[in-house]
Amino acid sequence: MRGGRAGFTLIEVLIVVVIIGILAAIAIPKFASTKEKSYVAVMRSDLRNLAVAQEAYSSDNNTYYAGAVPNAALIYNPSSGVTVTITEGTASGWGATAAYAVGTPRTCAIFYGNASPPPPATAEGQVACTP
Repeated sequence: MRGGRAGFTLIEVLIVVVIIGILAAIAIPKFASTKEKSYVAVMRSDLRNLAVAQEAYSSDNNTYYAGAVPNAALIYNPSSGVTVTITEGTASGWGATAAYAVGTPRTCAIFYGNASPPPPATAEGQVACTP
């Protein structure tokens, strides 16, 4: 008889592989939703930064900026991959939306003053995002 065999049996290896597969099946969707949450956080942050830039522009020009973003007239640049569109800009208010080019189909919006609220924004000054 041979003395002391070292190593794992085929059954033990298969059980370990199955356990790792189950853990991966649980973890991957969790990481995917975390990534989407980070995209939404970037869009929210960009719209808040735009609000600060709009107030500075309004202070200097007595109206809100209504052009394309980015632009030398407005001291503001969105994050990489985020498209910010100003939907309205008048002396009495402004509205804007943000979308992430490839990370998520969700969009966010904000408005101030008498501007028409771009969907999904409903409350003045609060960033709202699609579910």
